[in-house]
Formats: sequence, C-alpha cells, structure tokens
Amino acid sequence: MIQQLARIFEIVAVFGTVTSTVYYGLCVRSAAGFIRQRKAARKSVGPTQPVSILKPLKGTDPEMYESLRSHCLQDHAEYEIIFGVRDSNDPVVEIVARLQSEFPQRGIHLVVCNRTLGANAKVSNLVQMLTRAQYAQLVVSDSDIRVEPDYLRRVMAPLADPQVGLVTCLYRGVPGSTLGSRLESLGISTDFAAGVLAARQLEGGIRFGLGSTLAFRRRDLEASGGFEAFADYLADDYQIGKRLAGHGLKVELSDVVVETFLPSYTGRQFLAHQLRWARGVRDSRRWGYLGLVLTFGLPWAILALLLSRGAFWAWGLLVAVAVLRAAVAITVGWSVLRDRRALTGLPLLPIRDFIAQLVWMASLAGHTVVWRGDSYKLKDGRLTRIGS
Repeated sequence: MIQQLARIFEIVAVFGTVTSTVYYGLCVRSAAGFIRQRKAARKSVGPTQPVSILKPLKGTDPEMYESLRSHCLQDHAEYEIIFGVRDSNDPVVEIVARLQSEFPQRGIHLVVCNRTLGANAKVSNLVQMLTRAQYAQLVVSDSDIRVEPDYLRRVMAPLADPQVGLVTCLYRGVPGSTLGSRLESLGISTDFAAGVLAARQLEGGIRFGLGSTLAFRRRDLEASGGFEAFADYLADDYQIGKRLAGHGLKVELSDVVVETFLPSYTGRQFLAHQLRWARGVRDSRRWGYLGLVLTFGLPWAILALLLSRGAFWAWGLLVAVAVLRAAVAITVGWSVLRDRRALTGLPLLPIRDFIAQLVWMASLAGHTVVWRGDSYKLKDGRLTRIGS
C-alpha cells in the first residue's frame, strides 16, 4: 500500500514538473513579446490631457519622501496631486507639507478623509479625494511607488485610444535589509510579473489592474459604479480593472516599469503579507489561482527526485526545470523589469519557491487576512473587519 501511494505521488510530482516546464516556457515567450511591443510603444507617445493623481496615504513607508517627490517632477504639462489621509495627525502629513513647500507651483492638495465608507480604508479615502479632483483623467497608485520623470506622459498615452479603459504597470521591488524583504522582491520580479505576462499572453490581454498604477477616465469609473463600488473589496485594483473590462474596455499594460520600496519584514510579517496577498488573488481569480499548483517547478522536481530515489531521468527533469526557472528570472526580472537583484538573488529561488508553495496551500485553508495591523474576514473578495 505504501509503495502504491509513493508511486501515485511520484506520478503527480512528475506531472507537476512537466506542466511547470510548459508554464516557464510560456513566461519566457510572453516576456519576449512584451519587450518587442514595448519598443514600439515608446515611439508612439503623443500629447496627453490634464491629469489628477490620487494618492491615498496611511503612515510612512520606506523611502516615502523621495517616492512621493518623484510624482512632483513629471514631464507633463498640466497635472495635480491629491493626497488623502484618515487622520490629520498621521505622520505622513508632515511629508505632504514638505512637498507643498518645495513645489509651490505644483497643485498639491491634502484631503482629510474622516468618513468610513467601507472596509477598504484606501478606497474609502479615494471616494472623498475624488471630490477635490478637477480633471477628467485620473491616476491612482500606491504610496510606496517611485517613478521616472516621463512616467505620467507614457502611462496616459494609451488612453488616447477610446477603446482603452485602463492602463496599469508592472513593478519591481526594492528590498529592505531582511531576508523576508529580499524574498518578496525576488518573488515580484521572477514570479508575480511573469504570471501577469503569461495571463496577458493566454487571454489576449489582461482584465485586471495592479496597484502600482491605475490610469483611467473619470467617466468610465463613474459608469462602473464609482469608487464606492469597490469600498469593501480587498483587491480593489483587480476589481476596477475587471469592472472596466466588463464594460467592453481594454486594459493596457504600459511599457513603464515602476519601483515599490518594501519594508524590512520580520519572518512573521513576511508570511502574513504573503498570505494576505495569496488569499486576495485566490478570491479574485479562483480558477487561475488553483492552477498555480501546476507551476511550482522546483518543488515538484525535487519531490520527483526523492520519490524516484535519485533516478537518472529525475535528475534530468530537475536540471531542465532549474534551467527554465533561471531563464524566467533572467528574462522577466532583468530584461523586462531591469531588476539586477533578480540575477544576484538566483541562489534564493529554491527557498522562495518552496515558501510560495507552502503559502499557496495555507491560503486555501482560511479566510482571515491582516492588513496594516487590522484583521479582516475575506469572503468572495469582500472584507469584513474583525473586532474594533
């Protein structure tokens, strides 16, 4: 009986290894296609319209001043920046005041959002911030995003096409000093971004947004129910893209790559963040998330090697998977995202992939997430706060 079970697990491990190699090949091909299209996109940037940038804030993030400052240095004719906080005593208010003092010519506004309009505090802020925005085109991005001076001009360019309803961006993670932070950065550059590009290839485009950048027209947002429609969702960026795509509009992946600065997570903080992320994706893209079990190549290949007792063919599978996994890291991490840490972090890939598989399994067993110190119950993508 034990031998039969071992044989079944061996077959499953081999199957998982083979499907992973197919997936890695798709990721490399998708990355190559994106690189070709990016070169063409950079030649087609034309004039753009005035823009309101909406930045919901809570507390301070690593390198926050420089990240927010980068939005004040845009090579764009006319735009404003609206920051929103829940508490006027939030320490981030001092950073906003410093920016207003440094850039008096730039329209920088602070809105204190003292109403709670849903479980998602970020979206609750956005609803109240939008009343201050004066322009018809909007950009929403997370507080820890840093951009280049041509970011706004390039991100807004695809909206010249009336069929495009949302533009979003890939991003690379800049890690803090801890192992957890480095593993998260590695995962963003070698796994998460690769998955976005693979989905884009398989589905002929993407139907979701990324919190690094959401650029859209105000009228399209209002036709989709406004920010209020997303006030109880954890993955509001995903839902906004899904809703706009459901109205027949295209979601465009910009040629721009931005940076996000990661905290120096402790081990527990890293795992809690990964679990929140995983459960958010699980509830947003249920079938695609379940399919991820077929993409954990290195863990499957090592399991097949152990169960086959070191068979020659299993060593061959492991080598093939390792080569393809490294190819994904190099092609996506370096060639697409220009993240040199994706190269120096290659020795950490097996550790990161094993942890990712464990997090995937753990994410299927519960519905609780922790977000900025608060606990929530997650059901069908919607949040319900636990306790006070």
